[in-house]
Amino acid sequence: MTKPDRRQMKSAARLYAVQALFQMESSGQTVESVTREFETHRFGAVYDEDEMVEGDVDHFRKLVDQAVNWQAKIDQMTDRALVAKWPIDRIDPVLRALFRAAGGEMLAEGTPPKVVITEFVDIAKAFFPDGKESKFVNAVLDHMAREARPEAF
Repeated sequence: MTKPDRRQMKSAARLYAVQALFQMESSGQTVESVTREFETHRFGAVYDEDEMVEGDVDHFRKLVDQAVNWQAKIDQMTDRALVAKWPIDRIDPVLRALFRAAGGEMLAEGTPPKVVITEFVDIAKAFFPDGKESKFVNAVLDHMAREARPEAF
């Protein structure tokens, strides 16, 4: 496999961050144990002859830390983007992890919101290939981005 470029490594870091946040929620593991596991066993690992992409470790750590440290604020932003009957605690845990990772990246500034939205919609398509969820993710992230970074629009 050819060495991935910086953009691919950041994209992989985003995917791994969503997986790590999901794993933390479902297993109750700490941030430290999950990030260590991902960095040691997932980045660049080979499973059944499929090689995992090497992720940008610094970006991965930053995304996970931001999602955890700003979770209350991100969840409130997500709730405001969702319809009242579907607060964040009622949505699919993979989507919840995705919104938290994306929300952390939006709040941190640096990456343009439209890039964050595009990247995380692509991740939604990887987890939910039928397309319905990716449209939902796009709408929620657009709402979140306009709240978090109105100057970018």
